[in-house]
Amino acid sequence: MVFSSTVFLFLFLPITLLAYYQPFFKSRTFRNRLLLFMSLFFYAWGEPIFVFLMVFSIIVGWFIGLHVGEISGHSNAVRRKWFVTGVVFNVGLLFVFKYLTFTAHELGLLLGRDFSFLSISLPIGISFFTFQILSYIFDIYYGKASPQKNMLNVGLYIALFPQLIAGPIVRYDEIEKQIAARNENIHDFSDGMMRFIYGLAKKVLLANFIAQIADNIFDANTSLSVATAWLGAVAYTLQIYFDFSGYSDMAIGLGKMFGFHFTENFNYPYISRSATEFWRRWHISLGTWFRDYVYIPMGGNRVSKVRWILNLFVVWTLTGLWHGANWTFVLWGLFYFVLLMMEKITNFPEKIGVLAHIYALLAIIIGWTLFRSPDINHAMNYIGTMIGVGSTGLFDSTAWYYIYNGRTVWILGVILSTPIVPMLKNRLNNTKAMNICEPLLATVIFLLSIVVTMSSTYNPFIYFNF
Repeated sequence: MVFSSTVFLFLFLPITLLAYYQPFFKSRTFRNRLLLFMSLFFYAWGEPIFVFLMVFSIIVGWFIGLHVGEISGHSNAVRRKWFVTGVVFNVGLLFVFKYLTFTAHELGLLLGRDFSFLSISLPIGISFFTFQILSYIFDIYYGKASPQKNMLNVGLYIALFPQLIAGPIVRYDEIEKQIAARNENIHDFSDGMMRFIYGLAKKVLLANFIAQIADNIFDANTSLSVATAWLGAVAYTLQIYFDFSGYSDMAIGLGKMFGFHFTENFNYPYISRSATEFWRRWHISLGTWFRDYVYIPMGGNRVSKVRWILNLFVVWTLTGLWHGANWTFVLWGLFYFVLLMMEKITNFPEKIGVLAHIYALLAIIIGWTLFRSPDINHAMNYIGTMIGVGSTGLFDSTAWYYIYNGRTVWILGVILSTPIVPMLKNRLNNTKAMNICEPLLATVIFLLSIVVTMSSTYNPFIYFNF
């Protein structure tokens, strides 16, 4: 079940809201149990078998958390053993379901053996809920949070449906108090509803349309012109932003509708002046997770230069692998490792002025080309076409077709990738015109999104695969 489906919009969400805000049972315990039940149902709708895997992971994480916490009475050495056990269990589970098939295939090629019989399905959102369980264990071990005695509250933290299958990755220390005591109010509900509508529009009206252009060009079995290849890369650059940031907007909005406040996950990443800045603005919850739980514990930049480079290498290799079991993701991660290392050593983006924006955007587009390609050979050939190697020419009718027929979405995509709209909104904030026009605009956008949702069967979510 995805947020932009008719089942979610017309059945699941209305039923959940009505049950949550009915006037007879208002206790925090009832509302938390209701949200947990509905969240498990939400996941089971798409994963009727793997929901038991998630429940098992929750139980194990809760049990280990009790033994890791200082209040367990264990010595530091015993606590450390439980901590390591929790990390190994969750990382091992992630490896089995996400990387074992890939690893067996690569070993088979290396050893000349056939391991094709070993094929394990990937549970939706396993990377997200595994990282949240690890966050729970880390935060308890490092004293940032207390172990939760109530297993159902741990289950709610892990399984809460707004952020369950595609983030943002919610840290336990950020939401611990909200589970026990939060304030649902009409202001947050209204803000959350507006945020959800805008996220839905990003996904349905922009990402889905641009996705078809990206898919048509990347999956074409014919040679491309330079312009068409660049259009495909730019289309995917916009698609993945509006797809994922739209989902994050919907998740944050839904959270607010139930009284939860999640941290922001995107901050207009395409206006960055460097790869370093890009990763402060893109998928913020993932970047800070690796920073706080991997990079800093390894010593961060407070070590020798060689060790610092090793720390960066480990973090960006893991960042690439987190996105999927494919060498293109590893290469994508290492691509950013090289860029960030060079930026930190030379500080060259600060020296080239306005050209830094062009450098960053080109690097981002090249990176997404690696990310989108099915294999490294395809990626290298595609990038070669972008610079004229193996292309059919500089420009062709295909490029013009995609530019002309998608001109409105291209223009909106570029504008909405920048903070122009929020800047205008801030200037008009609390004015009479703004108070009247924004609800009307949101209503029109929502109705248009609903019409498109009901009339289209093309509704992919990129980050469901991670």
